[in-house]
Amino acid sequence: MTATPRLRLRDLGITIGTYPPGPLNAITDVDGVEVGHVTLHEGDRTRTGATAILPHGGNLFQHKVPAGIAVLNGFGKFAGISQIEELGEIETPILLTNTLAIGRAIEAISRFTLDQAGNERVTSLNAVVGETNDSRLNDIRAARPTVDEMLMAITCARGSAVEEGGVGAGTGTVAFGLKGGIGTASRIVPSGNERYTLGVLVQSNYGGHLRIDGRPHANEPRHDKDGSIVMILATDAPLASRNLARLATRCHGGLARTGAALSNGSGDYALAFSTHEGVRRTPDRRRGVHAYPDLSNDAVSPLFEAAIEVTEEAILNSLAMAEPTTGYDTAKDRPSFFDALDLKRQRR
Repeated sequence: MTATPRLRLRDLGITIGTYPPGPLNAITDVDGVEVGHVTLHEGDRTRTGATAILPHGGNLFQHKVPAGIAVLNGFGKFAGISQIEELGEIETPILLTNTLAIGRAIEAISRFTLDQAGNERVTSLNAVVGETNDSRLNDIRAARPTVDEMLMAITCARGSAVEEGGVGAGTGTVAFGLKGGIGTASRIVPSGNERYTLGVLVQSNYGGHLRIDGRPHANEPRHDKDGSIVMILATDAPLASRNLARLATRCHGGLARTGAALSNGSGDYALAFSTHEGVRRTPDRRRGVHAYPDLSNDAVSPLFEAAIEVTEEAILNSLAMAEPTTGYDTAKDRPSFFDALDLKRQRR
């Protein structure tokens, strides 16, 4: 397949929703958030990788952030989910990778966290790992990425522009029968007298009948039905874990707008966290009673609406920025979003 130029959705003249994006239109517009990728595109069999999301660049185990999670269909493997639900916080970097690499991702996070200064006496931690199955393009039974490769994704994370498409954990993913991948977007949201930033990063690997800003896109017969998606939402709004879980739930609204099948074989996971310093769970604050700022229920509706539209745009960016990819089984080659548009024009 011939590579075609990749353009983000807004560069194609398509605007999703009404709230404006941040400067990078990425999850890293949320102050402190860092993202790193390791991309493994080797020979004719390896199409996989890892993507790390760090809520802040400090010691997360010591300075935890509040978080909430929402699962729509749970046919997937999301490590760390029960402790997030129980305690409402994240204490490690987040890693996204392929299904059979979950264990190695936990080991990578454990090594990174235990090696940080101040964690010398840590004997238990909750590694957070999401996955999708990239076996349609990748030889998933090969032990890649390795623990060391996933450590690289964490240590190279930066708070700058985020590479999208077939990179990191999205190297071998497929969505709507097309090449899926990593996508991101952000929104600036007024609420009361304040303005908050909200950003989403997705790993798209699911099926359905693709819709772009509510309009059907005829990609049959290669639409697929099963698959998974992981959606990570960051905000600087001062939210407690309860409202972060409610915010994560709204990501599924954006997922539905893209035409997702939400089938029996789908794993649909959304995780939201707040980087606001006032809600950070520092060692001093965890020692006893502490008052945390909390955006009221009456003030969160604009964030809910923004979460829907930013998730939709992040998913579509993951498609628009992906290049056509051949896998170790050539029958599973996947065209890009742009190739599909070209084919559609040719049929007219």
